[in-house]
Amino acid sequence: MATGTIIPLEEYLNTSYEPECEYLDGELVELNVGTTKHARLQTALGAYFYNRRKTWGIDVLSEERVRLRERRYRVPDLCVVLGREESEDVLTSPPLIWIEILSPEDRPIRVQQKVREVLDFGCPWVWVIDPETLESRIYTSTSDYSPDDATLRISGTDIVVPLREL
Repeated sequence: MATGTIIPLEEYLNTSYEPECEYLDGELVELNVGTTKHARLQTALGAYFYNRRKTWGIDVLSEERVRLRERRYRVPDLCVVLGREESEDVLTSPPLIWIEILSPEDRPIRVQQKVREVLDFGCPWVWVIDPETLESRIYTSTSDYSPDDATLRISGTDIVVPLREL
């Protein structure tokens, strides 16, 4: 993960980056660029959620900036939200699901740090998916586990995502 220079928050919020960057306590941190499999899985998941948004009462957002706290902005590959305020340019409330699709350059310790920050922010579900194998890890504030059947589920809802069918 490449790091950049210290920049003011206003500059970060008023600038588009390619690829997108996170803002971590004043430091601009470039996100790892995914592979073709990463991009395809992100597109397929986004389409899967989008096609079910009305039935499930959700919205799906790709690479949306999320303000975890003052001067701390993270960017999920995808997030699923309930009752989003359309006027928000940056999410300030925890999404229902935060999805990270691994890139070859992702280091486990950095992924775990991000997962912990997102859970501490109040996001109830974090999914981390390897686009090469579709192996997944599901995190909540009280547990983490890998589904046996490559199917991601949100208990108490109709949300079921069979990764191998995407």
